[in-house]
Amino acid sequence: MKTFITEPFDAPVWRMEIDEITDTLFAELRDNADKRVSFAAINLSNGNANFKALTLPERWLCGIETAYNGALVLHGYQSESMPVHRGLTGVDGVTGDILWSDYNINFEALTIQGIVVYDARIQPKNLFVIDEQTGLRRESYISSATAVESNIKLPEMIQAETLPPQLLVLEPHLNVVHYLEYNNFRIVSLHALDGSHLTQNMYVFDRDGNLLFDDILNNDIQKLQPEAFISYKNKLIWLKNRSEIKVLNL
Repeated sequence: MKTFITEPFDAPVWRMEIDEITDTLFAELRDNADKRVSFAAINLSNGNANFKALTLPERWLCGIETAYNGALVLHGYQSESMPVHRGLTGVDGVTGDILWSDYNINFEALTIQGIVVYDARIQPKNLFVIDEQTGLRRESYISSATAVESNIKLPEMIQAETLPPQLLVLEPHLNVVHYLEYNNFRIVSLHALDGSHLTQNMYVFDRDGNLLFDDILNNDIQKLQPEAFISYKNKLIWLKNRSEIKVLNL
C-alpha cells in the first residue's frame, strides 16, 4: 500500500475539518513564533491541494469554524486575551477567495438545513440559516433540524491485551492502543518507548493480521498524543509530526 496524499506544511496543523459534500479537507496551521495563522485545502478525491498558505488580513485572531458545500467558514476572536469567537468569514474552498464577511453573526451549529448562526447583538438568541456562498440570511432555523451525519470514524482507545498478539508489533506504552476496524482493515496506533522518549506508530493490517502498511507518526515526544488517525469514505487520514497530512486509500 502506498500513500495517496502526502502534503507537508511549514507550520503545525492545529485543526482539520472536512466538507463532506465536496470531499475537501481543510487545515488550520498556526505558527506561534510568528503569530501567523494560515489555511489549506486538499481535494480528497483527486489528491490535489486547492491552496496551501491562505492568510487573512487578520494574521492571528482567526480560525476554522466549519466547512459546508464548498465554503470554508472562519471565525474571528473578540480579542487576544479573550478567546471568544466573534464574526464569520466565508472562503471559497477551491480558489481561496473571500466570499463574504459578517462581524455581527456567530456560528451555532451545522445541521441538515445548513449553517446555523445568530446575531450576537440580539438577545435572546435568534437562530437562522445563512447561505454559505453569500453569508446572507436564507431562512429561519427549524428546531427539529438534526445535525449533519458524518462519515468520519474515530478509533477507540482499548487495552492492548484484548488484541491478537500479531497486531502488536511493538510493546505499547501503558498497555493502551487506538484501534479501528474499517473495510476489512484493522488499524492500530500505539505509543512505544524508544530509550528515554516515546514514539507514536501506526500499523494497517488485513483481516487476517498481515501487516500491509506502517508509519511513524511522532518521534521523540514526551507524553501520549490524542487519536492518531481517522477514516473517511474509504480513506485513512493522519498527521505525521504534526505538520504533514497523509492519506491512504483503504
